[in-house]
Amino acid sequence: MMSEHRIRPIHSEQDYAAALARVEMLMDMGRSPAEDDELDVLATLVEVYEDRRFPMDAPNPVEAIKFRMQQLGMSQSDLAPIFGSRAKTSEILSGKRDLTLKMIRALHEHLGIPAEVLIRDGGSLPKAPAGIELDHFPIAEMAKRGWIKKTADMKDRTEEIVRELIGCAGGPNALPQALFRQGGGARANAKSDVHALQAWCLHILCVARRAGLAGVYKTGTIDCVFMRELARLSTFDEGPKLAQEKLAKHGIALVVAAHLPKTYLDGAAMWTVDKVPVVGMTIRYDRLDNFWFCLLHELAHIGRHFPDGDGEIFIDDLQLRERNHERDDEREREADEWAQEALIPSELWDEHPARVSPSVQNVLSLARKADVHPAIVAGRIRHEMHNYRLLSQFVGTNEVRPLLMEDAA
Repeated sequence: MMSEHRIRPIHSEQDYAAALARVEMLMDMGRSPAEDDELDVLATLVEVYEDRRFPMDAPNPVEAIKFRMQQLGMSQSDLAPIFGSRAKTSEILSGKRDLTLKMIRALHEHLGIPAEVLIRDGGSLPKAPAGIELDHFPIAEMAKRGWIKKTADMKDRTEEIVRELIGCAGGPNALPQALFRQGGGARANAKSDVHALQAWCLHILCVARRAGLAGVYKTGTIDCVFMRELARLSTFDEGPKLAQEKLAKHGIALVVAAHLPKTYLDGAAMWTVDKVPVVGMTIRYDRLDNFWFCLLHELAHIGRHFPDGDGEIFIDDLQLRERNHERDDEREREADEWAQEALIPSELWDEHPARVSPSVQNVLSLARKADVHPAIVAGRIRHEMHNYRLLSQFVGTNEVRPLLMEDAA
């Protein structure tokens, strides 16, 4: 005999209470096949409603590990091979240490705990770009420079430390995938260690986001006039510091940090996720001519090639300018031209005898006409003539780092 009870969708608490009462009644009686079907349907409707109305939080990762240990009859010492030692096992189970990606993989593979449960407590783990392993970052060198805190268990916490660095820089999207491909918009050295390069960029972004700039960047700020004004600051003894302060007033961060081993770069142009333009510099060659050209080159990228912070990044090894100029990305050549024009306008350079007769008198004369430091004129002549023994007394060696040392961590 067919059940005459009408099955209704559960839309409200009243519907839910009625369905529960009917389920209880059916379970306490001898049921016909039709009533068995009714009970199955009602049980499913109740379960769906409860899942939607009373969602259960996923278990805490530590609770999930302890529950699985209880199911399998495991002790803390049984987990030592997964976590690396009994001490680490104790710290993890007491909540004093975070799980690393390597631990999460091992727990998932060996104990069958879902990865999403293990990841949940620390939020979503930053997704590394293709080919990038978080445990390959040079954290020992980073700690040596004071970028991260040095601890005894630092090596074991590499992935955790790198995740914190990524968070400080603005999250997984702080650096675009293009940074890790050959070519693109970067004049980057193919020999660079991509993990060390990413670590440097992330550090630059962290410092920039904490900088507390005096102004807010407005699109269109960086133009030929602005760059020419910056170039004129080179005539002051503290020119690099004055440039940093001027940029900050316009919402642009200039961050200096020495390059890491196996990274061959002078500067970079990038944006924070907060839409703050950033120039990162290494002062790899501590010369005034190099500093001013590199600074203006990177600013040209920001002003001309991604003025609205479209997520691109430019990494520049200026030595490649000497070797591969013909193979350069067109945007690199444009940035070179903008920088050169800001430092020494072409109408002055083309007509001045310094370009063919690099005497001391001519260098000083052109520097006065261009209203820039003589180091800039000497650097341009050395580059054009491919002779870096010329005019060494003018290039301002060891004059930039002392001014920006507090930033050159």
